[in-house]
Amino acid sequence: MPGTPSGSEDILSLVRVDRFPHLWCAGCGHGIVLGALVRAIVDRRLDPASLVVVAGIGCAARAAGYLKLDGVHATHGRAIAFATGIKLARPELKVIVITGDGDLAAIGGNHFIHAARRNIGLTVVCFNNSIYGMTSGQYSPMTPRAARATTAPYGHIEKPFDLCELAAACGATYVARGGAYNPARLTGYIASGLDHRGFAFIEAVSQCPTYFGRRNRLARGIDLLKWQKEAALPLERAASLSPEEREGRFTVGVFRDVDEPEYTEAYDGVIALAGKKGAEAGP
Repeated sequence: MPGTPSGSEDILSLVRVDRFPHLWCAGCGHGIVLGALVRAIVDRRLDPASLVVVAGIGCAARAAGYLKLDGVHATHGRAIAFATGIKLARPELKVIVITGDGDLAAIGGNHFIHAARRNIGLTVVCFNNSIYGMTSGQYSPMTPRAARATTAPYGHIEKPFDLCELAAACGATYVARGGAYNPARLTGYIASGLDHRGFAFIEAVSQCPTYFGRRNRLARGIDLLKWQKEAALPLERAASLSPEEREGRFTVGVFRDVDEPEYTEAYDGVIALAGKKGAEAGP
């Protein structure tokens, strides 16, 4: 395409531009996160025929509909369960899960922790906007304490999960967090997750000006992006600060990157052993 920057043709080849304009609200960060995912795929020169995208339900999950890739739009909270089945049946495929903070951490929480524990080779990208955006702004497991939501009009009283700490504690072998405020760095984290042979989890801090922002005096997308930039703490710096100094902020970087046995590879070993034992037993 004449006049387009280098690599744009590859990027556009993965995007269903005929479905634009997208359905996300003005100022939403999900388009930025989707762009980071597409650029990571292009950067790693992955064959689209080797990729499968699985999404659940919610604003984030609608991102799968804009990709020219084989995919599954699963039921609420079950994206990782569907992705696990695909990976077990076709372990040679690169399976990417697109999910939101409610889809992943609430109804899908059990699937999340056990997929991490098994170290099954999925790349899970969580678009975390700290709210249930598609269903009018109820609080999610990632809504900050004291923040307002339609179901917390006087302020949220629950402590949110730290999804990266949770993923690492459950056994995920690659864990990283970035944000829509820095798409280049987020692209790098996702690209490294795609390279990883075990369970890779990337949390992408996104923004919802319509439901989270309006109720919390951050009604414009740019205001939320500025907040992200100011609140983000590199892991190295966060380690030197007190809990009081870290209050209200979030850490970014690579939390874990280790090499451990991947589930489908170990499962293939069980199949081979079972076949050998069966052959030894005879007819």
